[in-house]
This record gives sequence, structure tokens and C-alpha cells, in this order.
Amino acid sequence: MEAVDLLAFASIEMSNTTVTLALLVVFVVLLYWYSTSAFSKLSKVGIRHPPPLPFIGNLLFFSEGFWENHTKLITEYGPVCGYYIGRQMFVVVSTPEMIKQILVTDFSNFTNRTKPNLISKPMLDSILCLRDDRWKYVRSLLTPAFSNTKLKEMTPLINQACDVLLCNLKVYADSGKAFDIQRCYNCFTLDVVGSVAFGTEVDSQKNPDDPFVKNCRTFFQMSLFKPLLILILSFPFIMIPLLRILPNKKQKELNGFFIQTIKNAIVLRQQQDAAERRRDFLQWMLDSRDSADSLAAGYLDVMNPSAASSQNEVPLAGRAPSEKVQKTLTEDEIAGQAFLFLIAGYETTTSTLSFATYLLATNPECQEKVLQEVDEFSAKHMVPDYQNVQELPYLDMVIAETLRMYPPAFSFLQWIGRDCFLTILHIPQG
Repeated sequence: MEAVDLLAFASIEMSNTTVTLALLVVFVVLLYWYSTSAFSKLSKVGIRHPPPLPFIGNLLFFSEGFWENHTKLITEYGPVCGYYIGRQMFVVVSTPEMIKQILVTDFSNFTNRTKPNLISKPMLDSILCLRDDRWKYVRSLLTPAFSNTKLKEMTPLINQACDVLLCNLKVYADSGKAFDIQRCYNCFTLDVVGSVAFGTEVDSQKNPDDPFVKNCRTFFQMSLFKPLLILILSFPFIMIPLLRILPNKKQKELNGFFIQTIKNAIVLRQQQDAAERRRDFLQWMLDSRDSADSLAAGYLDVMNPSAASSQNEVPLAGRAPSEKVQKTLTEDEIAGQAFLFLIAGYETTTSTLSFATYLLATNPECQEKVLQEVDEFSAKHMVPDYQNVQELPYLDMVIAETLRMYPPAFSFLQWIGRDCFLTILHIPQG
């Protein structure tokens, strides 16, 4: 009897082990299928790409940087190629004809940019994250802020920051000691952005503990924990909702600071007479919000870069053609544009100035030409402004060549609203 019981027990245990093993095999197979199931999309539409790895796609292809490896990607796989970051596919377009089709001819199908999955305010309200008709309307209000007239008004604010930069550089020059010029450019760019976009005057080199400076530095030093990034890319349907509900005190405090800075500046401007108000990017947004003319005029001017494309415009998927657009900038949207100004202008400008300085230092004959041109310019003009800097063609060439060799922003994303053809190539929605 005992022998029978032992055999029965052993049989049940083997059966349980077999079931467990079978479930484990099924789980592994399903996991592998999930990890690679998204990687057939590019091949189906005939777009070449590097072999993707399970879960992370081609993330490791860009482990040494995006600029060099985008160039390598185009060289190896052609002017129209692709890659996967996690489960998301990207199509790289580098031919002028196709770029023109995306940005001009069929622009109504490519208006949306970043997917706001893990983006929070104030960035969420920036033109980078606004979508469809709201994007078009806000952009129509912002475009006049970059006209020649407005840029001329902004030049004195930039000159003030330049004077501060020169004073700080003179201290180093007089000492004759080596120093980190990129840090000086960081401070200069922060001063310009603070002044122009946030209405905040600050010498960030001499006042590193200023709340605006400290919060900006904290923001740019933040990075996503790499294992967490891999989890987000591998399981976005789980991780993105989870991260949205999990508290992030540091991020919340930073976002709150930038939003409150803008709202405080708006209150101050409202208390000032019109003549006392600074002529900066923040004020232009407030003017656009408050001006009835701005709300009515220009809305259709930048709906599409091409009048021809607007005639054939089809509403994007998921958007009702009759949807009404709120005809004013909200305070959150004003804060969003100022914050985008900080993100788009800080590291890009610092990088360009740093590389230009490096290239001039390593090409002394070019440095002499720039110096001669600037000396001749200074003999004619007391102060540089928007108009007279056009008389510095060689300096303009130096900056253009720096941007060609070391581009701080070499690509941008446009999300496809519906299936389309780029020349003869079929590109699916998304």
C-alpha cells in the first residue's frame, strides 16, 4: 500500500513539474514573440534597417551618439532607411525631394511632433507637444514673434548678456590662466534665455545660487535611469501608465518653479504701464494673447507652408473637422513656450559657441580673418544690432561651417497622421 502511495505521489509531482515546464516554455515563447513581433513593419514596406535586438530594437546602434550613427545608417542603408527604438519604428528621410514633400507639399499630414507619453507641464503645453488644430493656431500666434521687427527689439537684451559675458571673460584673460570657456558660454546662454523668455535678469556666472540658475542646472543634469529606460522601451503599455501615476517629487518641484516664474512675471507685466514693459519673447506672447487683431489675423497664414496643400487638406485620424479651437493663449501655454525656448536654446547655442571657439583656436588663420572683420566692424559701429551684423559675412561663414561640422540639432520628428506615399514609397500611419 505504501509503495502504491509513493508511486501516486511521484506521478503527481512529475505531472506538476511537466505542467510547470510546459507553462514556462509557453511563457518564454510568448515573451520572445512579443520581443520581436514589432520588428517586421519596416521590412513589409521595403525600408532597409539594421538588425534589431529583442525588446530594445536598434538602441545599441546609437550607443555612441546619434549624429555619427545617423550618418552611418544613411551610408549603409540608403537615403531612406529606418530603425527601431524599443517597439517604435522610425523612418529616416534624407533626400531634399522627400523632405520638401513632408514640410511643404503634404505638410497637413505631418503637423504633429513629439508623442506626449511621459511629458508633463510646462513642456506638455509647448508647441512641440500641441497637436493638430491647436498646434496650428498657437503657431500662428507665435510666428510674428520672430519677425525682423520683433528680433530688432530683442537685440538690446542679448547685448546686455554679451556685456556680462565679456566682463567675465576679461577676468580670465587678465589672469592669463587656462579656464573652461564652455562654462562661460553656459552662463551666457542661460542669461539670454532667462532674459528673453522668462523676463528674468541674472548673471548666472556670478550668481550660481540664484533660484532660476539652480533649477535650470538641475533640469539639464537630470537623466533617466538606464534600466528604467530599457523597461519603458520593452514594456511601454505597462511602464508608461505606471510612471504617470508614480510620484516624482523632484520633477514636480522643477515644473512648478518654471510655471510659477512665468505666472509671477505675467502678474508683474499686468501691473506695469505699457511703456515700462520689457520687449521680450514673453511680452510678445502676452501681446498676442491680449490683442484682438492677433487672434483673428494670420490664423490661416501658417496652417500649411503651402497654399496648395491646404486646399487638399484632409482631417487627421481621430480629429473632427468641425472641432473649435480656443482662440487665445492660456497661461500654461505661455509657460510651455518659454520652457521650450529654454530647452531648444540652451545647449544648442552653448554647443555651437564652444565648437566655433575650438575651431578658431585650431585654425589661427581663420581666427585672424574673423578678428580683422570684427575690428573693422567695431570701427564703424558702436553697438551690434539686428541690421548691422549683416556686415559680418566671414563670421557668418564660420558659424555656418561650425553648424555643418558639429550640428547641435540635426534631425527632427514628424508623426504621420495617415498612410501616405513619399514619392513611390508607402509609409504607414504612426
